[in-house]
Amino acid sequence: MTTIEGLSETSSHPLQKAWVAEQVPQCGYCQSGQIMTAVTLLKKNPHPSRDEIVKHMDGNICRCGTYPGIIRAIQRAGKDMPAQTAAAMPASATVDASKGGAK
Repeated sequence: MTTIEGLSETSSHPLQKAWVAEQVPQCGYCQSGQIMTAVTLLKKNPHPSRDEIVKHMDGNICRCGTYPGIIRAIQRAGKDMPAQTAAAMPASATVDASKGGAK
């Protein structure tokens, strides 16, 4: 199983960079789960619509309410991430909230 640290040793994964660029982090409590769930989505669909993002991320609670930033970060990462990066993300590294937990 890969944790968020396994995405990139230098925090240079496109999703991590988009998270910072969109100023998503607040308290940080949910960030690992949010990012790893988003990784699953982008692996399946590198260019999700807003509705697809909302549906996939449903169940991940952010007590700071940064949902608009989370959606923007996922959209940005989808635009910035080369297709080969998304395809190369290991399935074992992902958490799928829509399936109720880790894969």
